[in-house]
This record gives sequence, C-alpha cells and structure tokens, in this order.
Amino acid sequence: MKKTLVFLLMFLGLLPGLAACGRQSPPAEELAPDSHTVTLTVWGAEEDAELLQELITSFQNHYAGEANFQITCQPQSESNCKDVLLGDLEGGADVFTFADDQVAALAAAGALDPLEDAAAIRSSNLSAAVEAASVGGTLYAYPLTADNGYFIYYNKAYFDPEDVQTMDRLLETAAQAGRQFSMDWSSGWYVYAFFGNTGLEVGLNSDGLTNYCTWNSTEGPVTGVDVAQAMLSIAASPAFSNRTDEAFLEGVRDGSVIAGVSGVWNAVAIQEAWGENAGAAKLPTFTCNGQQIQMASFSGCKLIGVNAYSQEPEWAARLAEWLSSEEGQRLRFERRGQGPANSTAAASTQVQQSAAIAALLAQSEFSQLQRIGGNFWQPVSDFAGSMAQGNPSGASLQTQLDRMVESVTAR
Repeated sequence: MKKTLVFLLMFLGLLPGLAACGRQSPPAEELAPDSHTVTLTVWGAEEDAELLQELITSFQNHYAGEANFQITCQPQSESNCKDVLLGDLEGGADVFTFADDQVAALAAAGALDPLEDAAAIRSSNLSAAVEAASVGGTLYAYPLTADNGYFIYYNKAYFDPEDVQTMDRLLETAAQAGRQFSMDWSSGWYVYAFFGNTGLEVGLNSDGLTNYCTWNSTEGPVTGVDVAQAMLSIAASPAFSNRTDEAFLEGVRDGSVIAGVSGVWNAVAIQEAWGENAGAAKLPTFTCNGQQIQMASFSGCKLIGVNAYSQEPEWAARLAEWLSSEEGQRLRFERRGQGPANSTAAASTQVQQSAAIAALLAQSEFSQLQRIGGNFWQPVSDFAGSMAQGNPSGASLQTQLDRMVESVTAR
C-alpha cells in the first residue's frame, strides 16, 4: 500500500494554504532553520473525515514554524484496520484509529510499540479505556472513546419507556404502528446479545488467537437450541427487520424504522431525524425458554495507534496525542456524539446529560469487553442469517449450532 497525496493535491488546488486535512505549513522563511517536511498519513472512519480535518488543521496551526507538514487523510474502517495495516506495515498509515479488540494482535505483530508517556495517559483517562488499550498491563495505544457498545434507540412518538423494556412488547407496538424494529444479525457483534446472559459462553483462549464457545450446549437452564428458537420467534414478527447499521439509519430517516439497536456513533443522525422524540434505553429482555432474559452486549473503546514503522515516530506520536486529547475528545462528542475516554471530558455536564450515553451506561451492567478471535465472526453471521430468514433450510437447530461452534473454535 503506497502512501498517496490525492487529498493534498486536490485541496492545494481548491483551497490554497490548506493541506489534505488541514492548513499547509507556513512559507519556508517563517520556519525554524532546522525545520523539514513532515509527511504523515492518517487513517480514520469515513464518517469522521470532517472532524479529523478540523483537528489536524488545529495541530498544524499549533506547531506552525516547527515543520512543513504534509498530512494525508484516508478513510479506513476501524473494524478491520488491523488486517489492512498488517498487510503492509511499512506502507500503512502513521496514525490510525481502530477498535480495541485488535490491540493485542497489532502489538504481537510489532505494529505498535509501548507508549512512552503511559503514566500521563493512565492518569487522564477512564480505567476501563486504559485497560482496553493495554496488553499484559502495558499501554500500546491512546484511548479515544469509551463508548463502543450498543443499546436501543426508539421514537417516543410511538413508544412509551415501558414499551421498550421487553422485546415482546417492543415488537407488538411496532407491528401495531405498521413500522419496524431493526437489528443487524449479519454481525456476530450484535448477535452476542442473545447468548451473553444465558450461561452460554464464548471468549478468547490463553493463546490469544483461538476461541472457546459453548453456544451449542444441550445442558443447563438455557440451551443453545432455546436461544435459536427465541431468535426464530423474534424473526417471525412482521415488525422485525434484519438491517445493517447503514440501512437502519435509512429506515430512521424514511420513517419505516421506529426502533433499533445501534451505538452512540448514530446519536447525532437520530437526533436530527427524530428531534425531541429521540429516545434511548438499555437493551430489552427477550423471551427464552419461558423466561425473560436481559439482552447482553459487547463493550469496547476506540483507540489511536502509532505505526511502529513510521518514518516520523515523534511527530506521529504528537499527532496521536493531539487527536486523543481532552479538547479533541470534547469536540468529538459535540460533533459525533461519541463518549469520551478522557476522564475530565466524560465528567462534563453535556456528556452526562446525553440520552445515548445514559443508555450505554445502563447497558454496561450487562456488557462484556470484547475479546474474540477472528474465527468467531463468519460462523456466527451464517448461523444468525439462517435464523433471520426463519431457518429456510429446515436443518436441525442443534446441527446448525454444532457446525457454528466447530468453526468458531477451529484451531
């Protein structure tokens, strides 16, 4: 993967004085005698492009005169950043945002070095976020958010708060309104919600690569088949819609979806669509084997990493610190509704009054830090896809569960 200056060239042509994601450095005569050109590539979520540009501009303004900056922003999904980066470490981004479940693999591959200013970072960020950015007690990345979980959004024009406490009532209310409830069953991240509080287990083995999983268990108060049957019952509701996060927002905007499972990254868009009717709550309970079980969730954080192969490690570290600073995280909350990892920013009145953050905190009692090996995702997606379609093959639920677990735990 080669570094590119596409954005830089475009913005130099359209906005004189600006670099790819910020202001072009001052003329040579304004620079310190020993200044040089600092070339950095930043990877971030596509939806964060405008925010990153603003923060990088302020970074360049702050350090104007110390170097001539050429900083290129490139969109890169945080969920698979690890795979792309490890495909070409030397050609990858100098600074990148990623989900915390990738930190162990990145550190093991030598893509991340331990942070030199670990003590300061530990003291200024929430302990859970610091833990998520660490491997074996060593800090490898800068905490950026402490909100990578999910809960339920609902339109208060259709639901009272008690209507979203149980999945049965939620679906009934949505069906009566001729509208839909959305959840993404193509992602094992969300599907964990049905298994997490049942006594059935999944997690990472001590080798840090493979998984253990008992989701096909035939013993205990709740079996794997019990959960599968509960999912089939939900999928049979005319109000249920298996949608990706993007499709969920489309439904929110066109009025077809009035409730759905998502996270704080959609708080601003939902507020814009529903206005004063935008509501948020912890996940509901669902009926399973004749009992109400609280839906679980994975939790986590977004982190910022500095590529150990960066040609400008000191400047890359400065930029990562700037992007993850208290001020940067406050701006991220204001613009994107994302919950800060910085302790001071998280304690602000504005953050504490956020309905989405309050829902996330309420759900946190039933959440687990995501630590899953790569074999988890596709088998769970395949299984849940079959459930979402009503088990069209007619195959035994136990057989499908056994097949899923075999693949999840493969070595």
